[in-house]
Amino acid sequence: MRKIISTTFLTLDGVMQAPGGPEEDKNGGFAHGGWSFHHWDEMMGKVMDGFMKTPFELLLGRKTYDIFAAHWPKTDKDQEVAKPFNSTKKYVASHKSPKLEWQNSILLTNDVVPQIKKLKEEKGPDLWVHGSGNLIQTLLKHHLLDRMHLWIFPITVGNGKRLFAEGTQAEGWKLVDSKIASSGVIVATYEPAGKLKTGSFA
Repeated sequence: MRKIISTTFLTLDGVMQAPGGPEEDKNGGFAHGGWSFHHWDEMMGKVMDGFMKTPFELLLGRKTYDIFAAHWPKTDKDQEVAKPFNSTKKYVASHKSPKLEWQNSILLTNDVVPQIKKLKEEKGPDLWVHGSGNLIQTLLKHHLLDRMHLWIFPITVGNGKRLFAEGTQAEGWKLVDSKIASSGVIVATYEPAGKLKTGSFA
């Protein structure tokens, strides 16, 4: 069975919206797009390069798919990301039935959970989720997420779309790897650790 793995850029206050640029996602009047730009260093580049060199297919929410499809097929920069993104299969979870023009794109619509479970059971490379906050909530709810890479940036933005939004379930997670960039970014990798355990110091 292949794994579903997410990689998410986060501010200290949990916002994942528009890390890459001012025009990426202005939903809700978000005015801080591009907040990750000035924190990138060599170590982070090596981590991302390692991700890109590992065979994968993409599992994306519709909003993230639209952002990626408008950029990666058309850019001549960052080819270490563009080439694998453009060539791999891209599964897109959507409530509607949009026309998917990015090559090798496959639509998952209506009840996506059984379709994602079926994808997990198929032979093939792991399924990677970038961005896609609503999709991650669905994966968490149905215990379908096998690993989370959280890139935690030393900034706060106050408002915006949060990864762990209202409705996130109580669950335990185990830290399996961590790295710290020269800019203060923490790249932390977590895997599910079962039900949340509580106790008392009393």
